[in-house]
Formats: sequence, C-alpha cells, structure tokens
Amino acid sequence: MEAAATASVIHSSVAAFRPSNSVGRSPFLMGPKFLPLGPLGAKSHSSIKHQFLNSDGRLGFGRRRCLVFRAASSSSDSGGSSAPIAPLQLESPIGQFLSQMMISHPHLVPTAVEQQLEQLQTARDAEEKKEKEEASTSGTDLVLYRRIAEVKANERKKALEEILYAMVVQKFMDANVSLVPSIAPAASDPSGRVDAWPSQDDKLERLHSPEAYEMIQNHLSLILGNRLDDSTSLAQISKLKVGQVYAASVMYGYFLKRVDQRFQLEKTMKILPGSLGGEDSDIEKAVGEDKRPGGVDNSASHPEVSSWSGGLGSGGFGNLIKPSRLRTYVMSVDGETLQRYATIRSREAVSIIEKHTEALFGRPDIVITPQGTVDSSNDEHIKISFGGLKRLVLEAVTFGSFLWDVESYVDSRYHFVTN
Repeated sequence: MEAAATASVIHSSVAAFRPSNSVGRSPFLMGPKFLPLGPLGAKSHSSIKHQFLNSDGRLGFGRRRCLVFRAASSSSDSGGSSAPIAPLQLESPIGQFLSQMMISHPHLVPTAVEQQLEQLQTARDAEEKKEKEEASTSGTDLVLYRRIAEVKANERKKALEEILYAMVVQKFMDANVSLVPSIAPAASDPSGRVDAWPSQDDKLERLHSPEAYEMIQNHLSLILGNRLDDSTSLAQISKLKVGQVYAASVMYGYFLKRVDQRFQLEKTMKILPGSLGGEDSDIEKAVGEDKRPGGVDNSASHPEVSSWSGGLGSGGFGNLIKPSRLRTYVMSVDGETLQRYATIRSREAVSIIEKHTEALFGRPDIVITPQGTVDSSNDEHIKISFGGLKRLVLEAVTFGSFLWDVESYVDSRYHFVTN
C-alpha cells in the first residue's frame, strides 16, 4: 500500500513539470525541476531566487543530442571480476588510459591529466594553424579538409569529456567514497531491493562546507519529507523518476558549489552583506520572515513538495526548511548574477551528467508523444529504501560539486568554457 502510494506520487512529478521542448534530450533531463530551453530573462528576480532556494536546481541549458555510450556491468553479472570504480566505462584512448591509471597508479592521475591536456592543446593549436593555411583552398578539397577538422574536433571533445569524468571519479576515490554501481537488484537480496551499497553519508557530508550542507539538508528534506531519518523502509519507485531526481541533484550540487565558493570568499574577506556577518539569530530572523503569520510559505509551492510529499508522510513542509546563512546569502544576490550561476557553463558538463545518469540507471523504455510529453508506461520500477534514496541524492549533489571544481581546473589549462 505504502509502496504504491509512493510510486504514484513520484509518477506525478513528470506530469506536473514538462519541458517546453523535449526533442533530442536525455529522458533523465526531461523530468521535474528542469527549465524549458531558453533564457530566464522573463522571470523576475524573486522568481529566480525561489527556484534555487527551494528546489533541486532546474538549470537551463541548450539543446543536446542523446549520446550512445557503453555502461559498465553491475557486480552481480561481472563473472568474478573486480567491480568497476564508476558506472560509466570510458571509451576513448585517453579515457581508457586514465581508467587504468586510476586502478594501478591513482597518485599519478593528476600528472597524467596535465600531460593529456597539453597534448590536446598542441593538437588544437596545430589544427587552427592548418585551418588558416587552408583558408585559400576551394572546391572539393575544402569540403574534405573541413570534414577532417570536424572529426578531429569531435575526438578532442570526447577525450575532454572523459578527462573531466575521470577527474570527478578520482576526487571520489581521494575522499575514500565509492560511487554507487549501475542500479540492478542484488543477487544476494531475495526482496529484490537495489540499494545493497553501504551508507557513506558521513563521508559525503565532510566534502561540503557547513553552510552548503545546511542547504543540502533542506534539499533532502524537501525530497524525502519526514522520511529523511527513516533508512530502512522500502518503496517501489519508477527508476526513471529516481534517475530524474538524481540528475537534478547533480545540477543542484553544481550550482550550490558555485555560489558557496563566492560566499566563502566574501566571508573570508569579511564583506558579506547585511546581517550575514552577524550571529545566527540575525540569520534566523531573516529566513524566518517566510514563515510569519500571513507570510508566503515558499515550500508549499515547491515542486518537490507537490510531487513527492503524498505517501512520504504528512505535516507542513514549511518547517522543514531550516535557517541557513548560505540560503539567506543567495536571497541577497541580484537576479542577473543568480541566473548566470544557475547555468551549466559547458556542453561537456551537460553531456557528462547525461551519460553518468544513464550509465547508473540504464536507458529507460519511454516514448515521446506528439505533444512532447513522456509516456513511461513501460518504465521499470525498483525497490529501494529511503536510506538508499538519501545516499543517491547525497552522491549526486557531491558529483555536481566535483564537476564544477574539475571543469574550472581544466578550463584554466585547456580553455573550452564559453562565456
């Protein structure tokens, strides 16, 4: 009964928040919490703030084509071989090289990455020089040269994506946190539940600043409601819906790390605005304005609340959002800056989110209707504990945070992020 109610509630999340254009997008990026394609310019400052203060990051990005890739097998069918260190199996020569390095000599991965980035830069410089020399060429030769250049550029892009992914995985390894393997029922569990992985919540918490983790706790509360501390109860849930929440949480972690970096810098320089430099009582007063009698309870209209709350427990969600210095700081940021921070900067990062999520949850069996809606009637359902859901969301937020870090690092050595 409880499992059916939970599945019904999560199923409603897609119906309530459809993107305006679903052509050529990963199914995991077509669910709740994702903005329609296009700029946020028509939205008010307060509307943009509300999205990112009380949701799991509906971030805007350009149209993408779904890419085909090979996902690693789960440990249950690996035939005794060692389990993969990440769900996504890298395919380019550079990606496979780094995969082997992470297994055999993980301490040498940073040096190997530097060398590969230098080689990519050298190849790109040579290609640009050759392109200038061939500018005077015409006819069939020009078409051929351009096609060759396009193929080489695609190869560099794929190599760059896999370098970024390998660096994210390496950061998890450095923190002694194992990534969740590809989702599949554990052979050793007769109930068919998929979350046989150990809890690593404490390790994941330590990877974020105290202020950022307050925001993550609010994010978890809005997803799980009063089931946040219930780690054992099982629910049967659509794998597609869980995957959509995972992808959205990755994007939320990306946004959160970006804004937290600015917050931490201003805190260190003692230039935080208003009451943020004061005691916690000032923060509670500022955040508590949302909950005064007659005030607007932002969480009531939050997509997570309307989509997940029924079946996850009753009670008001307004008191689930706890006072947070970082949340109050975000409220002080102007709309244009917040819009910029809410945008994933590179196509490579969006592609990594798509590929990693699909490697983790598999390609769902869905159909896009002529109206642009998602028909997921054939979607697989999985048994998972609420503790397992919490683990997935924590990992996803951390993945997004690491993705921001490595994207910034790589761009400083091999520029690929467009303004």
